[in-house]
Amino acid sequence: MSDLTIPLSREAFTATTMEDPTRIVTDQPTKSDTDPSISPDVPLVKNMECQHKVFVNRSVPLENIKCYGFDMDYTLAEYKSPDYEDLGFELLRDRLVSIGYPHELLHYTYDPTFPTRGLVFDTMYGNLLKVDSNGNILLCSHGFTFLKRDKIQDYYPNNFIQRGNTDRFYILNTLFNLSETYLDGCLVDLFTRCSRYENCQKGFKHGDLFMSFRSMFQDVRDAMDYVHDTGSLKESTLRNLDKYVVRDVNLPVLLTRIKEVAKVFLATNSDYNYTEAIMKYLLETPPGAKYPKKPWRTFFDLVVVDTRKPLFFAEGTVLRQVDTNTGKLRIGTYTGELQHGTVYSGGSSDIVCELLDVKGKDILYVGDHIFGDILKSKKRQGWKTFLVVPELAKELQVWTEKNHLFEELKHLDIFLAELYKHLDSSCRECPDITAIQTRMKVVTYRMDLSYGQMGSLLRSGSRQTLFASQLMRYADLYSSTCINLLHYPFSYLFRAPPVLMPHESSGDNHPLDFPSPEFSVLDQIQKIAEAKRASEDNTAELKDT
Repeated sequence: MSDLTIPLSREAFTATTMEDPTRIVTDQPTKSDTDPSISPDVPLVKNMECQHKVFVNRSVPLENIKCYGFDMDYTLAEYKSPDYEDLGFELLRDRLVSIGYPHELLHYTYDPTFPTRGLVFDTMYGNLLKVDSNGNILLCSHGFTFLKRDKIQDYYPNNFIQRGNTDRFYILNTLFNLSETYLDGCLVDLFTRCSRYENCQKGFKHGDLFMSFRSMFQDVRDAMDYVHDTGSLKESTLRNLDKYVVRDVNLPVLLTRIKEVAKVFLATNSDYNYTEAIMKYLLETPPGAKYPKKPWRTFFDLVVVDTRKPLFFAEGTVLRQVDTNTGKLRIGTYTGELQHGTVYSGGSSDIVCELLDVKGKDILYVGDHIFGDILKSKKRQGWKTFLVVPELAKELQVWTEKNHLFEELKHLDIFLAELYKHLDSSCRECPDITAIQTRMKVVTYRMDLSYGQMGSLLRSGSRQTLFASQLMRYADLYSSTCINLLHYPFSYLFRAPPVLMPHESSGDNHPLDFPSPEFSVLDQIQKIAEAKRASEDNTAELKDT
């Protein structure tokens, strides 16, 4: 009999669907909605719903874009959540058991309400941390136990971590990391609760054996590499494509339309055989297609596999040709001109620019990896960047439904400021703000639970997360899916709203109603929520009359 009992999760999270998303009205010209090549469900710019919107951090005039680049995994190929994360978790978990971890680990199953992207794992103390852009701790869990403020300060006296200490703190930023994040929590929970193991500050002891959190984390990392290197995740995915991969009839339409006005390339870390299978599934056999079937490679001017991003955006690797009949690489380095229909392996971003005869500023690159796709392409090459954030659909939904909590938080903040409004350095009495601070914590907690156990990907209360700050800094555009580009004409100007600095937005010094820096990442979402409520009120009034 095992001496381990699997605990119940923290308060369960139940998602609800948005019934009537706000419609955005603009005067931008667009293609007729009678176009037979596009699904009738795709809205045009003039009547766009919020989940189809592309959000703007920095202005991007599409008419200046001469080349569009796409990643494949989680970008063109959208994996179904939580089924895909569940598959990844099972493969990782089983791998750890096969190398000697306790069989009790098999009792754990993936819980999609626990992990979120952008968490930081502390390899010294085994904690999962949610932090802001400066390293201030917003949330901390040890296994599945969420720590209170005093306990957090036992580990981190300043409620702060040095993000630059990458040897100790590992940022779990990718969608592939979700399964890994949950497994890290499972391991800490397992050993903490199992009576055979003695809990130590930096790990667990069993007789003469000591297992540090660092070694445990490294085992999970190695298991992740094993799952990807051996191809077990890819093999399982290809055996059941309908279960794990979203097939959108509008993806071929998007790529076809882009290719009419610009060059298009695919740059993926995946190997050729996997890329071939996925792209054929997405582009050659979409359900309900209203256009002639054509080979998937004809949708692109250039296809590059095995790119090894982020190395691809630096010195890169040797560029080789792929034999598309066998999937094997041809001998020697390719040094010739671009051959249409040819698939290449390796290379670098500089080689892509050379082959396609474009400059970095002329490229809009679309990817899901904040570091491997967006940060490096922006910092090293100056490419325009579009970050795919699949979680944004739920973020929009919850933000709309729970916006009253954020409004209450803002009112509490204003009330707090009013208490100090008429005080100066001569004052010796401090106002009692305990009740306000307590209420702020309660409201923030309720907001976080609306998204899941770890809260929103983008904020905790009124404070933005590390992921949100990276998104704002490196992604020029972002949306829940690249398909949303289909809803804009290719002459469209994605214009970023001007943002005031704190000294410019104080008092009566701001003649224009610009968003403040603190709330800019979700300012547009808040306006959508307000417009939605106004629309509902108008509908109700019409019914009454």
